[in-house]
Amino acid sequence: MSGVRQESLYKAIKELNEEKRYPIERLCKILSLNRSSYYKWLRRNKSGREIENEDITHKLAYLYAMYNGIYGYRRLRDELEEQFGIDCSEGRIYRLTSLVGLKSVIRRKRPKYQRSTPEITAENILNRDFRADKLNEKWLTDVTELKYGNGQKLYLSAILDLKDKSIVSFSIGSSNNNKLVFDTFDLAVEKYPDAKPLFHSDRGFQYTSKQFRHKLDEAGMLQSMSRVGRCIDNGPMEGFWGIIKCEMYYLNQFRTYHDLQDSISKYIHFYNYERRQRKLNILPPMSYRSILENAA
Repeated sequence: MSGVRQESLYKAIKELNEEKRYPIERLCKILSLNRSSYYKWLRRNKSGREIENEDITHKLAYLYAMYNGIYGYRRLRDELEEQFGIDCSEGRIYRLTSLVGLKSVIRRKRPKYQRSTPEITAENILNRDFRADKLNEKWLTDVTELKYGNGQKLYLSAILDLKDKSIVSFSIGSSNNNKLVFDTFDLAVEKYPDAKPLFHSDRGFQYTSKQFRHKLDEAGMLQSMSRVGRCIDNGPMEGFWGIIKCEMYYLNQFRTYHDLQDSISKYIHFYNYERRQRKLNILPPMSYRSILENAA
């Protein structure tokens, strides 16, 4: 048995004995531990490395609980350094989190949707070039479906900026229609009225409509579309759907539309303002954006 895990079991025995008066002999038997080894552990002097590992593991468990188990060892390492000033290698954090069972949740595949006949199409100008030199240079967008209650559906539309990975705007509705997408676009234009980004989407019916092309033309934006059946052409947007479903949606059961709507809004705020990203110098998107805006 690993030292860190055995240490945790010994601590559990000590706490249960002191607080609940459970017999040590019985606790050792339940946990398949040798009673003499437990008493030896009580009397021993810990090494500096053991004390340090113990402290780090406690802090990792605190961070893991704080973020509802959504962070894996890499993000836990980043938060450990940012919040506690402890700089550890990824390998060490991986070993400690593995020993005590701190594992992030697993993502699920996105459901497939039926294709529609487009009124207007555009070339894949983005062409999987997901780099951006400045803010509001490239925006990606998409709609995803989420279920609540007894199979009822809610739809989330969002726009993502490729430079800071922030969610520029989003809309939530009970129908996957033009209004949902148009509202999302209008919110983004209202927020950044001078923005003229390359606007990339899949070939969903809202984006291939004449009305939407008219809105893009009015805003002075160039349209780009993924190729048919190539989700990877809109990879970062797909990635965000994976993140929000993995870290918020799959962890909960939502009984009402309002419950799910409220959780989405809170998560997107967390994503924009609190969730650090390594590609953004271990900053949340909006902190990174603020630095770029002030430097301009």
